[in-house]
Amino acid sequence: MSVKFAYRHLGAPDVYRRGLQPETAPDAVLFLDIEADLVIRDGERVVLAEERFPVAELALALVDWLRRSDSERGDFAFDSMSGTDPGVVRMVESAEGWRVGSVFEPDTWTSPVTWDVLAAEVGEFVAAVRRGAAEIGARPGLIPA
Repeated sequence: MSVKFAYRHLGAPDVYRRGLQPETAPDAVLFLDIEADLVIRDGERVVLAEERFPVAELALALVDWLRRSDSERGDFAFDSMSGTDPGVVRMVESAEGWRVGSVFEPDTWTSPVTWDVLAAEVGEFVAAVRRGAAEIGARPGLIPA
């Protein structure tokens, strides 16, 4: 199987409720308020499905994680400023390869994949969120390349 990160319905309705615009809102607000319905799959099997998930904040955390050297990287556990449980998205290395899961479903994991496969998929997800954020008016560079 293959791991796939995807989202639908990206938007920032809370930015507008705060009386702000995506073009001028502070980055910290945008990271929390740019949300989408997040789905992580292993082939056709859903490993995680979360509505109104802070995908911009997740993308930023993933960029930071991907930039680390192999010796510094370690496992990934998303810890959101929004107060969701740490590890709602997590990636761990095992002898068989990298697996993706969530603390919400502690016994549910993707099949193992190589680092190259995982990094490519995460990179595609980050790029898609970056494009989506720009489409709703967030400043270019909000999510670094």
